[in-house]
Amino acid sequence: MNSKQIGQVLSSSPENISIALENMATLEEFKSDLQVGKYLKIADGNNNYIVGSINNIKALEYDILNDLKLIIETQPIGILVDNEFKRGVKNLPVPTEPVYVLKKEDLDKIYGSNSEYKFPIGVLSQNEQINVMLNGDKFFGKHIAIVGSTGAGKSNAVAKILQTTVGINNSTNINLHDQKNSHIIIFDLHSEYNAAFTLENEQDFNLNKLSVENLKLPYWLMNSEELESIFIESSDNNSHNQVSMFKNAVILNKERHNPEFEDITYDTPVYFDIGEVHNYIENVNREIIGKLDGENCPKLKDGTLIRDRETYFDEIFEFVPTSTAKDSKASVGPFNGEFNRFLSRLETKLKDKRLKFILKPEKENGELLKTTDFEEIIKQFLGYLNKANVTIIDLSGIPFEVLSISVSLVSRLIFDFCFHYSKIQHEQDRLNDIPVLLVCEEAHNYIPRIGGAEYKSSKKSIERIAKEGRKYGLSLMIVSQRPSEVSETVFAQCNNFVSLRLTNQSDQSYVKNLLPEGTRDIGSTLPNLTTGEAIVVGDSVIMPTIIKMEKPNPEPKSQSIEFEKEWDKKWKDIEFSEVIKRWRKEENEELVTQN
Repeated sequence: MNSKQIGQVLSSSPENISIALENMATLEEFKSDLQVGKYLKIADGNNNYIVGSINNIKALEYDILNDLKLIIETQPIGILVDNEFKRGVKNLPVPTEPVYVLKKEDLDKIYGSNSEYKFPIGVLSQNEQINVMLNGDKFFGKHIAIVGSTGAGKSNAVAKILQTTVGINNSTNINLHDQKNSHIIIFDLHSEYNAAFTLENEQDFNLNKLSVENLKLPYWLMNSEELESIFIESSDNNSHNQVSMFKNAVILNKERHNPEFEDITYDTPVYFDIGEVHNYIENVNREIIGKLDGENCPKLKDGTLIRDRETYFDEIFEFVPTSTAKDSKASVGPFNGEFNRFLSRLETKLKDKRLKFILKPEKENGELLKTTDFEEIIKQFLGYLNKANVTIIDLSGIPFEVLSISVSLVSRLIFDFCFHYSKIQHEQDRLNDIPVLLVCEEAHNYIPRIGGAEYKSSKKSIERIAKEGRKYGLSLMIVSQRPSEVSETVFAQCNNFVSLRLTNQSDQSYVKNLLPEGTRDIGSTLPNLTTGEAIVVGDSVIMPTIIKMEKPNPEPKSQSIEFEKEWDKKWKDIEFSEVIKRWRKEENEELVTQN
């Protein structure tokens, strides 16, 4: 049985149904139900009801009884047929059809858990007794965008969604004796999420924590673009010569260390020694060519003739001096002095202690990681070394100049693994059975919409995942407080949006334009959402919905510092020596990279 009629249809179209409210008394009686973002039930003349979302309420002129004429504009979303909700509207109501508020039992029918919609995301903002369920396959399998201004609850929203996924509820591991098969990798730019996934020992929840101290990310796994980004100055006039010589040295060194492999290329992910490559180019840069009869090749100070440049890998040699004398004639080599700037840059990188996790990655026994350790390197990202559902890659200690390359390399390795694993599964007529979710926190910092060459590698890797990853069981969760500054290519591939409060007008407009047609009007509520409230739009939700999300427990370390509270306390003395000790270490390392 319907509740009291509140008005009737004035006009209808696929985008808008206009409703005339009965009178001002009706507005007062149902004021809490007649708010922007809430829902109405509109008869369609066929014993079914259209569900419409309120977009606007406006008043026209007074009538003869001195009562305001009130018009409600609604966006038709779906239809209730035989007590079942279906998205989309085929038959629009004609004028004079009655309109009602949507009752709790109607909301239960729409949002109730079933075999398709069973992943809990929060409660309905307009009625917190109604749990909102998502289609988990469509939510995690079709890329997710989570956006919101600072203080809107974005980190809490991410943590709560991921905790629900892996079975954490109120600091308890609900899968204690039945670990599930979820694989989540988080790029954590500010070291926030360790706290959200660290439980007491008795909960037996393994968290895979990777940082500059234990992250194994060897340079020899980089592709050509990544290698050149870190070692070659693209603005240098002779950068093409540098690339050519570096490429040649890398390929030769890969072949030297991996004789069991055939057809090794610049991009083949096998070990090579960057120190030996440095030796090679240093020797080429300073070589002197002997010009006596029968020589015409590099000549060392002791008279040794270099017939095979592969010996250049072993050490830096001293060559004979140039000479025009008949009995000691020698001239500079073809590349003499050509690579001075390149070698200086390479030496600086090799001496930089902050880059040890890339340039000198070691195993537990102190040995360098080599080709045979490739499996262990991949396992660390997917949680297979300690059987962890969540891997947090702490980017806070990674120098900015290699942040993009680090993100690029990890993303590409994960994509390539999922690609090849999926191909193996396809050969057996199966799909990828270990799908992976890659969470890009503060994404605008390494996949910006507009950026220079320093972002090229990370943008390319993440955009490739956005466009192709779903086919191979790799999905993205893009998280940002500045959505208008994130790569448009990545956001355009997201089929699900969780948008918390956005106060910046350009961000609001950008998100509205990204929302699917027919749901953009709901974006007008973005600046008015309270902390923890969010608009959920996309394939995974039954219809565009404003929800209230529960706080995660434990919470991530994303809380703002309480200035007034701290300032109101008594004066505190601190140990400056500890700060300076840490500062000096970092400062010294920075000086090494600058000299």
